Amino acid sequence: MTRVAVLHNTLDFQGGADVVCLSVCAALQREYDVSLFTLSETEPGVLAERFDIDLDADALTVRPAFGSERVGRLLSTVAPFVGPQLPFRSVLLRAVFERRADRYDLAVSTANELSVSLPSVQYVHYPQYNRHRLRDDEGATGGLLHRIWSGIAAPTRTELERSTSVLANSEWTAGVVDAVYGIEPAVVHPPVDPIEGGIPWDSRERGVVVVGRLAPDKRLLDAIEIVDGVCARGHDLHLHIVGGAPRAYRDYVERVESAAADRSYVFVERDVPRARIEELLGTHRYGLNCKPEEHFGMSVAEYVAAGMIAFAPDSGGQREILAGRDDRLFDSVPAAVDCIATAVENGDRPALDPDRFSSDRFEDAIRQAVRRRVH
Repeated sequence: MTRVAVLHNTLDFQGGADVVCLSVCAALQREYDVSLFTLSETEPGVLAERFDIDLDADALTVRPAFGSERVGRLLSTVAPFVGPQLPFRSVLLRAVFERRADRYDLAVSTANELSVSLPSVQYVHYPQYNRHRLRDDEGATGGLLHRIWSGIAAPTRTELERSTSVLANSEWTAGVVDAVYGIEPAVVHPPVDPIEGGIPWDSRERGVVVVGRLAPDKRLLDAIEIVDGVCARGHDLHLHIVGGAPRAYRDYVERVESAAADRSYVFVERDVPRARIEELLGTHRYGLNCKPEEHFGMSVAEYVAAGMIAFAPDSGGQREILAGRDDRLFDSVPAAVDCIATAVENGDRPALDPDRFSSDRFEDAIRQAVRRRVH
C-alpha cells in the first residue's frame, strides 16, 4: 500500500488548520497507509471528536517529534513570552521527517509550505516562510530569525513547480502565495458541513456567538466592545464566546473572562464539546468574527452553515465566504456596531448557501491532488 506522511507542526492551537489536518488524514485513510508527523500535546483522536471529524484514530500512525508531548508543552509554556513559534516548530518537524522520508511515497503538508525531499502536496493556510518578500505583512519585518527559518525550511519556486502540488485555503491566500513564490495555487476551501438541527429563525435567540480558539489574534475583547455598542443602542443582545483555550494563550483568556465577568450579557465557555457549539450556532441568530485578514475564516463559514447571519472584517478570505456584502463586512469596531444594529433593526434573515464548503467536496479535492502526485 502507498505510504503517505502528513506533516503538521502542531495540533495544540485547536483551530481551522488543525481541522484541515485531521480531515486530510481522514480522507486519505481509505486508500493509503497514513502517518501523521506532528509536535503536539494534543491527541488527534480527542481533537477529531471535538470537531466531529470521521477519523479512525486507532488506524492513524502518529510519529511524534522530539518527544512531542514534552516539547509541545514547553513551547506552549513559553509562547506568551516569545510567541507561538509556528515556523520554528515546522523546522523541527521537517528535521524529524527527513530522517524517515525514504520510508514514504508522498508527503502532505498541512502546515503550509515546506522543503521536503520527495513529491508532496502542500496546503497553505498562509505562507510561513519568506514573508519578508511582502511589503505589507505582519511577518514582513520578522527579523533575522524569520530569515533563518526560511533559509532552513522554505522551498524554492523550482521545488514547488517540479515536485509539489500547492493548494490554498482561499483566493486571497492564493494571491499571497503568488506574491511570495511566483506560483498560483489551486484553491480548496476548508471543510465546513451544514450544521443540522437548528431551530426556525423566529424562535432563535437574539444573541451573538463567537466561535474559535480563545487567542489574541481573534480580538475577542473587540467582540465584547461591539456587543456593548449594540446594546447601548437599545437592543437586547447577548454574547457567547466559545472555543478551545490553549495554554499558550492563558493570560489572554483570563483577560477575556475578566471582561465577561463585568457584564451580565457576556458568557465565556472553554473547551466545550462539539455538541455544545452546534447547540449555540443552531439557536442564535448572529455570528461574529473580529480577526482582520483571516486567511479563510472557518468560524465565519460555520455561522453560514448553521443558518446564522455572519459578520466579519472586510479583509482576507472571509470576504469570499460573505460574498463581499458591505452590510456584513466592517473595518472598525464602530462599523461593526452599525452592521449588527442595522441587521437587528431591519429584521434581516440569512441569505447565503449553507452547503458551499462541504467536507465531501474538500475530501474529493484532497484525494485527487494526492492521486496526481502518487501516480
